[in-house]
Amino acid sequence: MRIAIPTNNPGGMQASRSDHFGHCDVFTIVELNADNSIKTVETIPTPQHGSGGCMVPVNTLSSARVNAIVVGGIGARPLQGFNQVGISVYWADRNSIPDAGAVIEHFVAGKLPVMQADQACGGGSACHH
Repeated sequence: MRIAIPTNNPGGMQASRSDHFGHCDVFTIVELNADNSIKTVETIPTPQHGSGGCMVPVNTLSSARVNAIVVGGIGARPLQGFNQVGISVYWADRNSIPDAGAVIEHFVAGKLPVMQADQACGGGSACHH
């Protein structure tokens, strides 16, 4: 299982979570063993959206063999994109789960809900994702 967490520089298990998954500094990728212990931790720089828009991060994480992403919010189009490429999207409150290490603790404990389409942001400046 490979889990992506949008984080601020420099990334890693102690990194704080980013407020906007598609424009985070880096994705911290945590690979878990079958017993849910941490196998590896790596970071992937966030690609520029440019051509491809919101699907650029989706395709980047799909190419990195990510199985799940944990966000504090997400737009409808990238949520749909992740679902289409087989990456599960989980939600975690940034205030109570502030860093990558806490995300993994909650993830392996089964305490993070899967995001549904009606929870996606519709876009605009009032939405933080």
